[in-house]
Amino acid sequence: MKHKTIIEPFRIKSIEQITITTEEERVEYLKEAHNNLFLLDADKVIIDLLTDSGTSAMSANQWAGIMRGDESYAGARSWKRMKEAIVSLTTYDNVIPTHQGRAGESILYTQIGGKGKVFLSNTHFDTTRANIEYSGAMAIDCITEEGKKPSLIHPFKGNMDIEQLEDNILKYGAENIGAVILTVTNNSGGGQPVSMHNAREVKRICDKYGVLYILDCCRIAENAYFIAEREVGFEDYTYRDIAKEMFSLADGAVMSAKKDALVNMGGFIALKDKKIADSCINTLIIKEGFVTYGGLSGRDMEAIAIGLDEVFDKDYLHYRIRSTTYLGDKLIELGVPVMRPIGGHAVYIDAKEFYNHIPVDQFPGQSLACDLYVKGGIRGCEIGSVMFGKRDEKGKLIPAPMELVRLAIPRRVYTQSHIDYVIETFEEIIAEKSQSKGMRITYEPEFLRHFTAHFERV
Repeated sequence: MKHKTIIEPFRIKSIEQITITTEEERVEYLKEAHNNLFLLDADKVIIDLLTDSGTSAMSANQWAGIMRGDESYAGARSWKRMKEAIVSLTTYDNVIPTHQGRAGESILYTQIGGKGKVFLSNTHFDTTRANIEYSGAMAIDCITEEGKKPSLIHPFKGNMDIEQLEDNILKYGAENIGAVILTVTNNSGGGQPVSMHNAREVKRICDKYGVLYILDCCRIAENAYFIAEREVGFEDYTYRDIAKEMFSLADGAVMSAKKDALVNMGGFIALKDKKIADSCINTLIIKEGFVTYGGLSGRDMEAIAIGLDEVFDKDYLHYRIRSTTYLGDKLIELGVPVMRPIGGHAVYIDAKEFYNHIPVDQFPGQSLACDLYVKGGIRGCEIGSVMFGKRDEKGKLIPAPMELVRLAIPRRVYTQSHIDYVIETFEEIIAEKSQSKGMRITYEPEFLRHFTAHFERV
């Protein structure tokens, strides 16, 4: 008999207390945080779906590895284990440890970016775009038309638009392209996967014009799962072998290990080209640490080495994707408009459609995210015009292509009853959604405003 219930393929050995707050308390907490969920204290949150980055629960094997951590400044055993795990997976010989993914982005894109350079991606994530633009370069998204339509069902909505990619290379000149970055899965595009066919097509174009090809691979295992499930010819591949094939197509990778390495801190750059790697190492030593730890403790490196193996376990990945789909399917049953099909690490609510009475310049995604917190103590993340909107010369908002709220599910943390609580909260939101009001920004920084901006209700 095939069971319908997807169980967690692990037993819980340790717990962390959740503080249960009241709606009245949460109204005050949100006011103190200026209606910005990033500014909330974590102990005032019941279900934290702000991000899946660094919020995973580590395994008993990883905690055992932490006890073995070699904290030697140079040439530590833990560094060797981490490097071996990365080289085995990526096939790239030049590995540069960093304390997290954005540090790797900063180092790499500083070296290959700068004024006059252009970076092309299926969709740049917020820190990726910020690091590129901070260097003086330009970041351009080349997402497919299917990827811009939340309700459309398509197996690989995270794909790069190959025609746009080639047109932009010709427009700006191959010599001015810093890199083509393929993000798998496509986080800002709704956590949607990228097909192997698309990855091969990106390689074909990059080879044709002699352009550097980089994978943002922080969710490579989840992407491999979707390829095995949806792409013809990969039914009998292991998830690890699918990932290795995708790595073989690119010239290098940046990873936030806080996602698919199942750890709370860490990242790396891995490259084929030793010359680029050497230039990155110089910056690494100045900003992060020596070449064999790069801002990481030995115990972190042990946990990464183990996590990069555990994440490809077939039972874990099946549970991971199916449990995310469970939340998405239940919300669809309630009539909540979501990005479809459901992605790997998160469910994305189409806030523009859900709160269609709130204009985009009043940030419907931020309104929904705040309402979820007030009603249920649930912390999500706006991925719309707060995060990606721009202002023109007159200060008028140029909205993002989509107004989404991401409910990112930490790995191995929450049970089905927690997710059922989220679903019940949406039932309350639906009953009162016409009463919700939009938001205006009262303070914003120059870069990455969503982290520290202040809001008030219109």
